[in-house]
Amino acid sequence: MQYRKTIKLKNGKSCIIRNGAVQDAPAVLENFILTHGQTDFLATYPEENRFTLEQEEAFLKRKEEHAREVELVAEVDGVITGTAGVDCISNAEKMRHRGSFGISVDRAWWGLGIGRALTEACTECAKAAGFSQLELDVVAANTAALRLYESVGFVEYGRNPRGFRSREKGWQELVLMRLALAE
Repeated sequence: MQYRKTIKLKNGKSCIIRNGAVQDAPAVLENFILTHGQTDFLATYPEENRFTLEQEEAFLKRKEEHAREVELVAEVDGVITGTAGVDCISNAEKMRHRGSFGISVDRAWWGLGIGRALTEACTECAKAAGFSQLELDVVAANTAALRLYESVGFVEYGRNPRGFRSREKGWQELVLMRLALAE
């Protein structure tokens, strides 16, 4: 699936939202490690990354060529500032209507519209891919993310009080959210 769009950030800079490509692999890996060390709201710690550069290249190539899945990057002045993607939850007939959404943005770029742009881009991609539902889990204490997701139409459908176990905070409650894309 192919995607490309340029947006204007709140600081006046231009941001390109586009498919991550093979040549982006080093920057995408660097961004993953950076963002997973900046917040306790993501699913893994930086040192838990197991992707080699070659695996990241293969992952990005596969996503770029996939008919229904996508991995997008936000690029400002040639720097990858965030990533987001849509994955099939399952290709089984009963579940292939469901897509899973994930996102991370470098803390230095929070509050400028990159998270919203990536979320909206992934929603567009999910609709184009024929998903009728997009799903995510978000740490309940991540109020900024909750506000963003609710503002684009995600609704809560449940909670997992022991969704994450943080090294620093202990149990973190996850809010399970879904966005209806089609009937």
